[in-house]
Amino acid sequence: MIRILYSPTENEYRTDIHLADLPDILTKKQGLIWLDFADEPIETGAQILRDIFNFHPLAVDDALTEMHVPKIDDWQEYLYVVLRAFAYTKGINEETQVPELDIFVGRYYVVTYHELPITAVDRVWTTCQRDTRLLANGPDHLLYRLADEIINDAIYVVEQLQETLDEIEDIVFAHPTPQTAERIFHLKRNILQLRRVVAPQREVLNKLARDDYAVIDPRDRIFFRDGYDHLMRLYELIDNLRDLAGGVLDTYLSVVNNNMNSVMKILAVLTALFLPLTFITGFFGMNFFTTTIHTEAWSGWTSFEAALAFMLLVPIIMLIWMRRRHWL
Repeated sequence: MIRILYSPTENEYRTDIHLADLPDILTKKQGLIWLDFADEPIETGAQILRDIFNFHPLAVDDALTEMHVPKIDDWQEYLYVVLRAFAYTKGINEETQVPELDIFVGRYYVVTYHELPITAVDRVWTTCQRDTRLLANGPDHLLYRLADEIINDAIYVVEQLQETLDEIEDIVFAHPTPQTAERIFHLKRNILQLRRVVAPQREVLNKLARDDYAVIDPRDRIFFRDGYDHLMRLYELIDNLRDLAGGVLDTYLSVVNNNMNSVMKILAVLTALFLPLTFITGFFGMNFFTTTIHTEAWSGWTSFEAALAFMLLVPIIMLIWMRRRHWL
């Protein structure tokens, strides 16, 4: 999908521009062009970036054929910026996605490329059509709006992860299962993935806010500084979320161990209660010796009832004794 948004003047924009029209528009050096393309063959992308905009082959290869952590390259006449967007799928297969967004920013154009759909880009695209002042502020401000929408998505993802962690915590105390441990480990991996992305992306915003770039208006640096502050706080939230996930995992292990101890205690009590009964039946059931006493009294109903009463009283007395010693 290739789409082009062209704003020749402050209160005007056009979407009927074709690729063949771009070289003539670029030579005029006025207005602002935003070209966004996704899910296109590499040959098509290379033709757009190399032949129409004359980007360096290394920058073209970085954008089309390689995966990068967030970074910024200064090519004097334009900037090549790599950002990571954020998306979260909640449900049975909870997954955090961080698709790559490659951005070329010149004095009169912005070119964005992404393999997967990115909602932040779609929102900014819709906003530009609704409010043409965004395009009138220049390509550097458009870059800020893209970064700001991506940060908003990151905040939403962190909030969703926090809700998921709260749900898992309730399950841990109510009815922990092996699947609960699997969800905790999966959640920790998602949090670590966010942390690995937010850290370098924070530095990209910091460079845009502090370094001198030909295509960045010094008056717009304050906007990037605001985005940098948001990412700083977001990074701290992710660190706290990682610690909470570790705490939930420790709680899960403690609850499982306590449940195991309770089961073992019950089994030990049952074993202890039946131990004297086993001894009695085993001792009196031996037949190694011939009796020398009158045994009719031992085989009557009275003896049988007395043996049953004794065998019933022994575990009851042992149970009362265990409770008094606070073993139960």
